[in-house]
Amino acid sequence: MDLLSNKHPDTNNGIGRGMEFAVLVLVFLGVGYLLDRLFGTKPLFMIVFVVLALVGQFASLYYSYDMRMKALEAERADGARSGKATLS
Repeated sequence: MDLLSNKHPDTNNGIGRGMEFAVLVLVFLGVGYLLDRLFGTKPLFMIVFVVLALVGQFASLYYSYDMRMKALEAERADGARSGKATLS
């Protein structure tokens, strides 16, 4: 299997998540910079928008992790009920 392909359902897309994280923070930083120039409040909007981007990204990571763990726990419970032992 090609290491760069995303054909396996359990493949962790860490590079994609990292790029999404960085790009979103930079976009929010840019919007904050433009608003600061527009209103003459130099670091205020940049700080607020970067903090919002970071909080949103961390919340997204937490909820996707939580959803994945619940799915794995359900899969493991189903395997235990059917007599199959799964180690993942």
